[in-house]
Amino acid sequence: MSRPRVYLAGPDVFLADPLALAARKKALCAAYGFEGVFPLDKTLDLSCLTPRRMGLAISLGNEKLMDGCDLVIAQMTPFRGPGMDGGTAFEMGYMRAQGKPVLGYRNVVAPSAERVRLLHPGRLRARPSGSLEDPDGLEVESFDLLDNLMMHGAILSSGAEMQAEDVPAEARYTALDAFERCLAIASKLMAG
Repeated sequence: MSRPRVYLAGPDVFLADPLALAARKKALCAAYGFEGVFPLDKTLDLSCLTPRRMGLAISLGNEKLMDGCDLVIAQMTPFRGPGMDGGTAFEMGYMRAQGKPVLGYRNVVAPSAERVRLLHPGRLRARPSGSLEDPDGLEVESFDLLDNLMMHGAILSSGAEMQAEDVPAEARYTALDAFERCLAIASKLMAG
């Protein structure tokens, strides 16, 4: 019998050595009875493509990988701003739309609204309704969630809870304790 396949979503592909982290994640997946599938597992010939076509080929390749997986565990640590990586958000939505379980973790505990405050110190304004808006006049989500409500909602709708912890800055994208907790939750979800 084949092991359930977990798509390992996240900005890990941007690390200096993404395959080292992928190997660590895959080993943990195997310990929990899963097969880990990393976005760089696909073989693509990108040599003759323009950068635009290269990006589209990678996107379609990742969708094919996700189609062959049973669930996703997403690395949702804030990436280049107060929120998670946009590609990872798409991958979570893609899997959720297929009715597959979506789990997620992040190595920063501060909620989304707090991270926006840190990005714009002293520049948020109160609206008459009591909500806050950023310098562009856009409302700041204040739902006491760790990331965008749709991302958090996908995890809750899958019967899980987002796993989060603060880690030292140098381990922000490589610490795997919260990832391992996701694997334990996934084991229970897939068994029951």
